[in-house]
Amino acid sequence: MIKAAIVGGTGYTGVELLRLLIGHPDVALEVITSRAEAGRRVDELFPNLRGHCDLSFSEPDDATLAACDVVFYATPHNVAMNSVPALLDAGARVIDLSADFRLRDADVWSHWYGEAHACPQVISRAVYGLPEMYREDIVGAQLVACPGCYPTSVQLGFYPLLAAGVVDTASLVANAASGVSGAGRQAKVDNLLSEASDNFKAYGVAGHRHLPEIEQGLTAMAGQPVELTFVPHLLPIVRGILATLYARLTADVDVQALYEEHYQDEPFVDVLPAGQQPQTRSVRGANHCRLAVTRPLGRDTVVVTVVEDNLVKGASGQAVQAMNIMFGLAETAGLDGIALLP
Repeated sequence: MIKAAIVGGTGYTGVELLRLLIGHPDVALEVITSRAEAGRRVDELFPNLRGHCDLSFSEPDDATLAACDVVFYATPHNVAMNSVPALLDAGARVIDLSADFRLRDADVWSHWYGEAHACPQVISRAVYGLPEMYREDIVGAQLVACPGCYPTSVQLGFYPLLAAGVVDTASLVANAASGVSGAGRQAKVDNLLSEASDNFKAYGVAGHRHLPEIEQGLTAMAGQPVELTFVPHLLPIVRGILATLYARLTADVDVQALYEEHYQDEPFVDVLPAGQQPQTRSVRGANHCRLAVTRPLGRDTVVVTVVEDNLVKGASGQAVQAMNIMFGLAETAGLDGIALLP
């Protein structure tokens, strides 16, 4: 059994990790930390885990964490980068769900997050945790940086087009809308039910923190610089992302066949038949990304629509998927649950 620990287990990605790891056939969850809730039973805070988890939250302790086979960081940015180096030196394997190690350039990270990176020397050791692109690198990784929820949907949506070199890389557009849980569990006025319900709005239009991560990934896919206009939106739902992507074709190509061939062996990417469109409810609680590709009126603009659960394939499920790859398990282990409907 793989001994696992979760650092920062009181947020939405933390409890999602708990749900997935407790049901994983090859994992024994040993430790879950929270400075604010230390000593409190986990199932007191998360009653859905009653009868499934008898752990209590504890204070983070490097020696205890390093004794585990894998340590997940389900923390806000700037936490993991202050403690991960010590765990790596102790030989632990780490999967970080925050943004601390996603960007390859520490100066770019500092620009978008407003502070100096605490361990820029470690960034080069991190493998970006998008299995559909970096599966072979994840196998031998000691540190995996899980992609953000928006970057997962946008990158998977554009990947076949960029890998085939059939679109203009200077005019990509992504409009993506996320459920309120994407903002985290902390109290914010904008996330109150009375504020978010019956409402739909854009935010971060002038520039969002996920943009450099997305452009970094798309550039790697295309093998040349990529420019993206990215506009995130807030949906009045709890879970789910719907990303609508636009690209101008530079070659005449059967886009449906291109996507079906590209993703035919991917267990968690589902290309819908021509004429169908994905819905957020079709992936709620599941580690699937469902997408459709359309060429409206046969013109030179291709539209890709992508859905995922921002807490599963966009965060904790993808982290478990990476863990499975790291430890030589079946990639689908613990992740074969069916989406909740309705």
